[in-house]
Amino acid sequence: MKRLLHIFILICFSISSWADGDVSFRVSAPSTVEAGGKFRVQFTINTQNASNFSAPDFKGFEVIYGPATSSQSSFQIINGRTSQSSSIIYTFVLMSDAPGTYTIGSASVLVDGKTVKSKPVQVRVLSGAGGGASAGGGANGGYSSNNGGGRQPSATAEQPSANISAKDLFMTATASRTTVHEQEAILLTYKIYTLLDLRQLDGKLPTLDGFQIQEIPLPRTKEFDIEQYNGRNYRTVVWSQYLLFPQKSGTLTIPSITYEGLVITRNRNLDPIEAFFNGQSGYAEVKRKITTPTLTIHVSPLPNKPEGFSGAVGKFSVSSSISTQEVDANEAVTLKINVKGSGNMKLIAIPEVNFPKDFETYDAKVNDKFELTRTGLAGTKEFEYLFVPRHAGTYEIPAADFIYFDTDSRSYKTLKTEAYTLKVNKGKGGSGQNVSNYSGQQQDVQQLNQDIRFIKQGDVELHQPGDTFFGTWKYGLSYLLPLLFFVIVLIVGRKQMKANANVALSRGRKANKVALKRMKTAKKLLDTHDQNRFYDEVLRALWGYVGDKFNMSQESLNKENIEQSLASRQVPAEQIQQFIKVLNDCEFARYAPGDANENMGNVYNSAIEAITKMEDNL
Repeated sequence: MKRLLHIFILICFSISSWADGDVSFRVSAPSTVEAGGKFRVQFTINTQNASNFSAPDFKGFEVIYGPATSSQSSFQIINGRTSQSSSIIYTFVLMSDAPGTYTIGSASVLVDGKTVKSKPVQVRVLSGAGGGASAGGGANGGYSSNNGGGRQPSATAEQPSANISAKDLFMTATASRTTVHEQEAILLTYKIYTLLDLRQLDGKLPTLDGFQIQEIPLPRTKEFDIEQYNGRNYRTVVWSQYLLFPQKSGTLTIPSITYEGLVITRNRNLDPIEAFFNGQSGYAEVKRKITTPTLTIHVSPLPNKPEGFSGAVGKFSVSSSISTQEVDANEAVTLKINVKGSGNMKLIAIPEVNFPKDFETYDAKVNDKFELTRTGLAGTKEFEYLFVPRHAGTYEIPAADFIYFDTDSRSYKTLKTEAYTLKVNKGKGGSGQNVSNYSGQQQDVQQLNQDIRFIKQGDVELHQPGDTFFGTWKYGLSYLLPLLFFVIVLIVGRKQMKANANVALSRGRKANKVALKRMKTAKKLLDTHDQNRFYDEVLRALWGYVGDKFNMSQESLNKENIEQSLASRQVPAEQIQQFIKVLNDCEFARYAPGDANENMGNVYNSAIEAITKMEDNL
């Protein structure tokens, strides 16, 4: 009983410790709503120990409903780790008739004796004049009309399908800039505007000549907002976004794209009561083509590129580090150069480092640590250089230049890494010979290359002028022998092809080989005393030999047909009877009393003898 009590106290203590984590008080509200429309505001505290909730000042809004309090909790065990979460939600339903921008103040709640407040949030109220926005969601198209719990009007359109105009449903294409330099990032955005119940949209960006394209990942479930456009309130959502990097100068065109949308409309020609009793639907699915506008991008060439230009276009900074500044000879050292910023990170060339000549260097390793953003590829690109100093001494590794085109100043900028002094101590295995290095100190002499070889000594074989292999009988024979070999292979191959074409003849020739192969398998079964499988394999060898030899089908194989076939081929009668006797003995031996191993051995020897004699006579 005491153990159970201790376990219960431990569990309560654990749950209490989980619940006493970081407390957050969040507010959820739509950024824009329509005048006269109801919307929902929720305050969520991530603990159950909350009390004394105090609502904020809803100035400019009418509270239709609330606060309604609800709570939720969850308990999970994943890979042996236990976690628990709980929360309390306070919900209000508001409405405003006056357009403008309003601020919902902070709500407060008491948690463990401390007051926790939410952050204020702004809500923009748009005029309802000029048409409303249907808030239907597209379960089939991956849409979600989530306006923070806002008004959910009927997901229908009052317009008949024939009256859907380009003002009711359209898509815009915008570029963050239309005049750029080569390799300068452009954000291309496609945005939907709709007054209808749009359920599905199909289409994709075609291949663009002259651009490198990177698609920005967006949520698969689209959440619509309300936006006023030309005096009308539309449901809008960003459908797709791309980063474009121009690869050449001139006037480049982004062509229009034709999307196919699926819209749900009300069938006004059908009486809803009659449709209800007749099992018909009062709505219709209408497919609508949506064409985006064409965009023109003016791309200027980069100014005269300075020597050592890295190819980077954007905003960057550079830093460097070295693994050590004192090392023994023949030990590896690592130098790292980090380029940080945003732009065309993928196209940055490897910075050139002028290492001392007698350093053994390796190709730089490149590590990409950047991500796709709406201003380009942002992050770091690390270049790791591995080199091995071979001689003792003090060396200078000069600073490396990183030259890039700055998109803000429209000019080239040069950044330098840090210069390093490397002290190399004499390592093991030195030759004891020294020469002066760049700093005047002594170091071991080592052979770095072998361009000049030692003169070859010994007997040398000399030839008379004109003594060549060309034109001799050996030269002619080298042509004749391959030709003769080809003719022999051709003749033998054709003969073999003809023999293989005669299926019966080929089958008969291979009969003995196949039968002996099966008898080898039977011998293995004999050695393992597997009686049933042994007799099956011997019978298969005997029957198969006769069938292959005389080209007989499986259905026609019986003892009478075998006797007739052998007799027609002038096989002696005693051999025919011997072969039939072996078949009978094999079928009888598996059930015969006595020593099974002795019976199996006799059958095996008789079968080998019968097949061998038959092959000799045939």
